[in-house]
Amino acid sequence: MSTNLTRARDRAVHWGVSQGLPRLALRAAARRGDLQGRLVRATSQPDPAEAWRVIEEVRERGPLPGTAFGFITARHAVVKEVLSSPAFGAGLPGPDQPFLLRLLARTEPPTVHPVRPPSLLAVEPPDHTRYRRLVTRVFTARAVERLRDRTEQIASDLLDTMAARARRGGPPVDLVQAYCAPLPVAVICEVLGVPEHQQQHVLEMGTAAAASLDMGLPWREYRRTDAALAEFDAWLTDHLAQLRRHPGDDLMSQLVRAQEDGVGLDEKELKATAGLVLAAGFETTVNLLGNAVVLLTTRDGRPDRSPLELLRADPSLWTNAVEEALRVDPPVLLTARQCREETEVAGRTIVPGTLVATLLGGANRDPEVFDDPTRFDVTRANARDHLAFSAGRHHCLGASLARMEGEVGLRALFDRFPDLRPAPGAVRRPTRILRGYATLPAWLG
Repeated sequence: MSTNLTRARDRAVHWGVSQGLPRLALRAAARRGDLQGRLVRATSQPDPAEAWRVIEEVRERGPLPGTAFGFITARHAVVKEVLSSPAFGAGLPGPDQPFLLRLLARTEPPTVHPVRPPSLLAVEPPDHTRYRRLVTRVFTARAVERLRDRTEQIASDLLDTMAARARRGGPPVDLVQAYCAPLPVAVICEVLGVPEHQQQHVLEMGTAAAASLDMGLPWREYRRTDAALAEFDAWLTDHLAQLRRHPGDDLMSQLVRAQEDGVGLDEKELKATAGLVLAAGFETTVNLLGNAVVLLTTRDGRPDRSPLELLRADPSLWTNAVEEALRVDPPVLLTARQCREETEVAGRTIVPGTLVATLLGGANRDPEVFDDPTRFDVTRANARDHLAFSAGRHHCLGASLARMEGEVGLRALFDRFPDLRPAPGAVRRPTRILRGYATLPAWLG
């Protein structure tokens, strides 16, 4: 059998085991009324309202209701406990049958993947500790603050281009394409030593591969995602080789030569770590900016002042406005943990191998923690108590960078275009875990 035919066969088998069988199981569970099956089905719809209804039902069922796949929770305290507990680890369980596990391992694509080892999202200490230490130095508060001036300049340049287009008239501007995506992409690419002429390509690869976080992909979507990951892997291999020949002061150059206790990253670890930092460095921030624009420009029918009026009266509220946007419409809707040792959570005994789905979006709207939780309130005193960046040892490495970019990006946008308003035609992204807008037309005013 030729190499191409073997590769095609392996890809089909891998999809069947890793995505096809879970897809069938999730659809069957949804028909039976299972909460997790219904949530997966709801997050596949373009209108997010149904997903939020299912999340509220999860909360109403108790702190940790069971599902066909384990347990699920939308309670803030339980989500935080599971994410912070050493009894739970990252990564998803494989098939129960040993022959399917062997089949999955034999057909595993060789390319990097965000939820397969050695990705930071899929490993635990000591490997996780070692990888994270090598990366955290660039995301310290001091390092991020040094990036503020450069972020402001990138935002200003993008807004100049948008303003010139607005003066010429024409259709509404797609804020995702013109601003929400290129701003964080430009920032993280500069941090990671990616040349400017390659930034659009990186954005396209990252967007195409975003569905790799989802479970139960249909065959066509799996093929697109797999192709995007393979393209990203090849590009990353070339980019790292270039940095070895001509290292700079950027993070990727540091990772290439960095060591922890005398041990550096091997090629696979290096690609997985650098690739995740690059993609995660803009994917969630694109969603944060778009989601926040919609929240800031939508009146909820209350007689008091709009969010933008409050921010104009007191610009110091911009930092809190970003936290509130992260709370109300988080860029990452949910994550999951696998039990590694028997433990008790919310009065239930959890045995090893059990999957617990933690709904970050549900935790962020828990009425036990947030008064009037569905309301977007830029003056909310405890907005920062959200779990949009997860918790525990897998708390988002780039949280401080995302917060800074959100504050700088949103404030600059509405300072330049105070009369900005959404236009018809906004489309949500089709991904289930990463939640944001694919297109967001707006009149700049």
